[in-house]
Amino acid sequence: MKVLIVEDERSAAQKLIRLLKEVDPHIQVIAVLASVEETTVWFHRNPNPDLIFMDIQLEDGISFEIFENCEIQIPVIFTTAYDEYTLKAFKVNSVDYLLKPVSGEELRKAMDKFYLFHAQKIDYAGLKTIIRQFQPIVKERFLIKIGEHYKSVATTAICAFYILERNVFIFTDTGKNYPLDYSLDKIEQMIDSHLFFRVNRNFIVYFYAIQDVIAYSSKRLKIILYNWEGREEIVVSRERVTAFKRWMDR
Repeated sequence: MKVLIVEDERSAAQKLIRLLKEVDPHIQVIAVLASVEETTVWFHRNPNPDLIFMDIQLEDGISFEIFENCEIQIPVIFTTAYDEYTLKAFKVNSVDYLLKPVSGEELRKAMDKFYLFHAQKIDYAGLKTIIRQFQPIVKERFLIKIGEHYKSVATTAICAFYILERNVFIFTDTGKNYPLDYSLDKIEQMIDSHLFFRVNRNFIVYFYAIQDVIAYSSKRLKIILYNWEGREEIVVSRERVTAFKRWMDR
């Protein structure tokens, strides 16, 4: 991590560098600047660091003048002998406000705050890979057998998974039914819970296949699927009604 120090007291700057190395040996102090003018010129000529440590009263003015001359969006930890600038400091990207003499413990806490609220540059490609490893695998299609033939059916083309006479079937958007070798419990683990909901022990329905939801007896709900006419009623069980309503209201 690259750090810039703006400090006009040489001894204070040297002490800060030493403490930073104790807190995190990987910190690289790229420059130590002593004035408003020098810092302003530096920002116009150099890429931004990851963090700035900045005294407030410098040899040629107040460090807040730097923010008036440069567009700085970098986190800042102020180190100063004066406590009168606290409010103003937190209006210009301040992570913390440390009073001199700065102790190693105070510096460590300030750095912990920085690491917590201002994450270092992220390898987004690597992050996506990590996220994928922890995400459940969502099944995109199911292989079915029709006589001597096999066919792959996209999960989003399945309007419902259901049990009939102890066998599991899918009902597709073309109005066809096909048997599956999975149990309904297993299927529930394999499909996207944002799109599918198990309404009772025998049915899992697809959100976009729902044509209507009707109030039913005993505070239950009746679901009408597209192309499902003349088949068994699909009723949301009493204990699943509240969860079903939340699912519908996402």
